[in-house]
Amino acid sequence: MFMDFVNRVLGLQGNSIVNKFSLKCGIDVDPVCVISWIVNVLGRGVSDLDLRVSVDRGELPSKVFMSGSLVRLRIESQNVSAIDVEDVFLPKLKTLYLDTIMLGKAGDYFDKLLSGCHVLEELVMINVYSDFRNRSVSSKTLKRLKLSCIEYDQIPDTVSFDTPNLVYLEYSDYVADKYPRVNFCSLVEASLNLQMTYDQCAQASYGDLVGNVTDFLMGVSNVQILHLSDRSLEVLTFCCEPIPVFNSLIHLTIKTHRHGEVGWESLPALLKKCPNLETLVFQGLHHKDTIKCEEVDGCLCKYSEDIPTCLSSSPVKVVKVWKFGEKNYYYNDITKQIEQVKHFLETMPNLEQMILYYDTPYDDDVFEVSKQLQMLTRVASAKCKIQVISNNLSLSFSFSTSGLTFFNSTFPV
Repeated sequence: MFMDFVNRVLGLQGNSIVNKFSLKCGIDVDPVCVISWIVNVLGRGVSDLDLRVSVDRGELPSKVFMSGSLVRLRIESQNVSAIDVEDVFLPKLKTLYLDTIMLGKAGDYFDKLLSGCHVLEELVMINVYSDFRNRSVSSKTLKRLKLSCIEYDQIPDTVSFDTPNLVYLEYSDYVADKYPRVNFCSLVEASLNLQMTYDQCAQASYGDLVGNVTDFLMGVSNVQILHLSDRSLEVLTFCCEPIPVFNSLIHLTIKTHRHGEVGWESLPALLKKCPNLETLVFQGLHHKDTIKCEEVDGCLCKYSEDIPTCLSSSPVKVVKVWKFGEKNYYYNDITKQIEQVKHFLETMPNLEQMILYYDTPYDDDVFEVSKQLQMLTRVASAKCKIQVISNNLSLSFSFSTSGLTFFNSTFPV
């Protein structure tokens, strides 16, 4: 039996020091045994503790947060395992990873955990549950932070970040009522998945804001690399005024969903606030048609041949489209995607490279798209090189000032 095996292995080692202990088990393992194994290795000075356990009854021992030897701690559960946090003392801990955990007796558990981790550099908290409405992350040592709170299903009263040395942020949450402090003065890269609740979506209109993330975005506006979910674009539309200037931003990624439920109303305003943007990446070209698509700079769709758009003054040099050709959940919108790419080529004057990563197993699809793009009679940048890439084939061509097309094809080995 598994439990007998673990007991035997730990017993044979006596009281010798354990450097790393990794445990993966489900609810069929006796929780009393699980707890005894954890306490055993904590008592033997374990420095790397990796627990991926699901406890059917009882709780994981709070002693996991009282260790003078731990450098790395990972606790991951499939059924919301509970830990009663009374005190935290992890003076050597550099990496903390918590996933699907219920913390009790902690009050503001962000403050409780971080105040006991004096040298923590990386923190990952995914669906960590507790009775709270105010989230506050404060640490002068943190360099990487991943915080996912979407499953809480409630709007926080306040969210604050005081992490002056943070370099990387991955943050998923509902729009808070207030952001009293947002200190990210060293931030280089951020990935944001901000969302509105169901009620906020129902109340959303182009007139009045249903929330306000402006203060938070001001705090991250110094980033060089930014990844935004399509839900974040929705938040920018209905919960932000004005969009701050991103002077340092050189790389922007927009992640869209094949359901295509979100419009691009906020993208023109956002691009106008990125004066030094060099690379624009789309993970899919899905978006919902709205009344704003019929307005100048109301979307990134083609509005008129003669009226300039925000793309006409775009500094972007490289556009990449991943999952090009991916089918919309409801219909195949490849024609719409090709028209969107043509619009980019017709209006972006500084474009040097357009790369389409075509999600297709058929070479004929790649040839057809390439053929349609080569037939463009007008491009904003004559020096733009275009590549259409699939798993089996790569086609590239460019437009010269005389309108001639140079064509190349390669077949990956």
